[in-house]
Amino acid sequence: MALAVALALGCYPRVYRPSFVAAPFVAPFTAPPALVTEVYSKSSSQQASPHIDGTASAPSPHPKHATLSVLGAGAWGSALAGLARFNGCPVQVWSRQGSLSLDQVVTSGDVLLSAISMAGVPETIAKIQAIGLPAHTVIVSATKGLDAATLQTPLRIWQAAFPQHPMVVISGPNLAQEIEEGLPAATVVASTQPEAAQIVRDVFASDRFRVYTNGDPVGTELGGTLKNVIAIAVGVCDGLQLGTNAKSALITRALPEVLRIGTHLGGQRETFFGLSGLGDMLATCNSALSRNYQVGYGLAQGKTLDQVMTHLKGTAEGVNTTHVLMKIAEREKISMPISAQVYRLLNGLVTPQDGVVALMDRELKPERIL
Repeated sequence: MALAVALALGCYPRVYRPSFVAAPFVAPFTAPPALVTEVYSKSSSQQASPHIDGTASAPSPHPKHATLSVLGAGAWGSALAGLARFNGCPVQVWSRQGSLSLDQVVTSGDVLLSAISMAGVPETIAKIQAIGLPAHTVIVSATKGLDAATLQTPLRIWQAAFPQHPMVVISGPNLAQEIEEGLPAATVVASTQPEAAQIVRDVFASDRFRVYTNGDPVGTELGGTLKNVIAIAVGVCDGLQLGTNAKSALITRALPEVLRIGTHLGGQRETFFGLSGLGDMLATCNSALSRNYQVGYGLAQGKTLDQVMTHLKGTAEGVNTTHVLMKIAEREKISMPISAQVYRLLNGLVTPQDGVVALMDRELKPERIL
């Protein structure tokens, strides 16, 4: 089974040894706490790369290790920092609680990765504009959300502030906890500038984290953003114990909804069937590790939104995204029935049970993907 998973991800057969069946699975990897405040680097000759079967081989040589500066020390930012460090890249992480200043971090990296929450993006960008970025810096957005003030995605806000810098989005079915445990995963880095995408790919790609590239940053970012709304709906479905049939139908009908709004906003249709679209939706809608799923599940259990949010470890971006998404859908006159019920639920306009009834009682019609 593990071999099939690795082959599906594109891992080379050499990763596996004849003794695989008897060998224990690779021990979980956890980035050290000091990663938040210290600069890490290691040369390729200092540490071997553990394979999925627990064996090790020498890391692939890198002609030059790009220096990675990470904004945000939450679960996702820390996981990405750990992947880059694993590859031998010098890494430094900025957070509001850390010891490194924003000035120190943003002026010394080849790649600047933003993993802060959507609410903090505009303020942080304004501070960085005042500091100034080196001309060669590649900007990577790992935030999945929509800005309540401008109705824009994070990348568009970064682009407006730094139009001369290469822009990249990283997104995929990437639950941070599993990545920190060293489990195999795959993601997408997307940019209209292939060279920038390749630089970012090489920072993170390894035999436990496969990185694909594409030229559709808009669709890649929207896929990762919009699925958070659907994850809330699926959490409700599971919380009400509506069964596998209902859950499968919900996720399947959610995909055309995401396609309608995503392509209207400029994403390419095929992107939403890839890792950053359908792949991310499946991961987020099928795991209790997802904070957005936890929101829906908690509401279905009779908790208030405030009660659910108080006990979450981190930000559930889907809550804010739902509100912004419905503004966009209303402005563009795009039908979003599932998202509309999530919006009504979050605002106390329906109960979870009423939301289900509203979706089931909709007018009968032919099945369409768009």
